[in-house]
Amino acid sequence: MISIGLTGWGDHQTLYPEGTNPGKKLEVYSSHFPVVEIDSSFYAIPPERNIRKWIEETPSRFQFVVKAYQGMTGHQRGEIPYDSVSDMFEAFLTAMGPMVEHDKLAAVLFQFPPWFHCTKEHVQYLRFVKQRMQNLPLALEFRHQSWFRGNMRGKTLAFMKEEEWIHSVCDEPQVGEGSIPTVLEATHPALTIVRFHGRNVHGWVNRGQPNWREVRYLYRYNQAELQEWQGYIETLAQESKQVIALFNNNSGGDAADNAKQLQQMLGIEYTGLSPRQLDLFDL
Repeated sequence: MISIGLTGWGDHQTLYPEGTNPGKKLEVYSSHFPVVEIDSSFYAIPPERNIRKWIEETPSRFQFVVKAYQGMTGHQRGEIPYDSVSDMFEAFLTAMGPMVEHDKLAAVLFQFPPWFHCTKEHVQYLRFVKQRMQNLPLALEFRHQSWFRGNMRGKTLAFMKEEEWIHSVCDEPQVGEGSIPTVLEATHPALTIVRFHGRNVHGWVNRGQPNWREVRYLYRYNQAELQEWQGYIETLAQESKQVIALFNNNSGGDAADNAKQLQQMLGIEYTGLSPRQLDLFDL
């Protein structure tokens, strides 16, 4: 099974009829795609009322990939706003409870920062995370090449398989140590995630510049690039029961269009989505 979606649901304006209430956007989004990545959980662990609202607004088969809170991945600047690391993980687990209960949690995505190098200390932290997150499905995405450089590639993949980490395969600009290559290998029989970050080299490396976050993912995949990925995804789908492909290239509003293109190329028609809203010209 191949499930295609986007990162977040608020900014993809081409999906929404004019005048759509922001509070209804997830419901409209779920009439187009069967899965979404929640980004807001990276900045703050969402309260239970939000989680339950998202569950109620989406069909029974709809899935969420939830990004791990930044304090859990080492992105947090300064002290974490919890009494202890244990409390932080417990708060996140509690938040995920309703999604687990309703079978809507596809995976928790642990995306580590560029300074998370391949070291014994960091390998031990990954084991710690697996232990603390109990039996939740966990996806792993690196941002430092040391994990896949030379013979470390095989060792990293073997470690992920042994520890039952879901591989988050990336398509992103290749700009040195702060990016990783596309490693087309599944590490978990149940799920592989593919995340499309675009190939905007200039935007990727100019961290700290004005409007950096607004232009970093400014990229539109062309037909040839998507056709290449069509083959990759079909191969990965033979290695995992499900492949979730998420488009994150939305600085220019291109993610939804590229996702629809890939869906068409793969010949996928999703069922069980929310009813599509009619616009002015629908009969």
